[in-house]
Amino acid sequence: MSSAQAQDVRYISDKQYVPLRSGAGNEYRITHRGLPSGTRLTVNSESDNGEWSQVTTDTGLSGWMRSQYLMKGVPAQVRLDAALAKAGQAGEQSSALQEELQVVQAERDALLEQLGTTETELAGVAEELAQLKQISGNAVKLDEDNRHLVVRQEELRSEVEMLKAENLRLVDKIESEDFLNGALAVLLGVIITLVVPRLWPKRRKSSSWA
Repeated sequence: MSSAQAQDVRYISDKQYVPLRSGAGNEYRITHRGLPSGTRLTVNSESDNGEWSQVTTDTGLSGWMRSQYLMKGVPAQVRLDAALAKAGQAGEQSSALQEELQVVQAERDALLEQLGTTETELAGVAEELAQLKQISGNAVKLDEDNRHLVVRQEELRSEVEMLKAENLRLVDKIESEDFLNGALAVLLGVIITLVVPRLWPKRRKSSSWA
């Protein structure tokens, strides 16, 4: 018997259930009724004629089987089954991802709707703020105008009081002048009455002896 190279990995060929024997020949007892196709084996050694190989499974089961049932690469059926399994797994993952994508899209749509609502509310608040600023600005101007009007009103009141006082003074002056004029007129009349007769000489009475 010749020893195989270390870690010579082989696989049971397609569509085979190969029995495992205790020795290199059909006369040896079967230790396993049949390893399925695609089973990964490590070849430990080969018989002198190369017809039999001593193998060990990944689970540690050892025995002999015909070398013709061993192949270097993974069997096509096994590769196909693995590919189908991966495809099925990928399909499941794709379905899961699709569902997750739908959930994310729904969340995104909800966020976009909420964003639109928020932007609308923000625009309304901005408009209200602008109106409040305008009203506030108008209120400040109105308050300033009101203060000016109050000052002007006080000035006008003072001016009215001054005019009233001046009017009273003038009335008093007029009344005083009228009184003086009346008094002067009376005095002038008295003077005329007393003085004017004296200015003219009295006529002498004519003598009866003339």
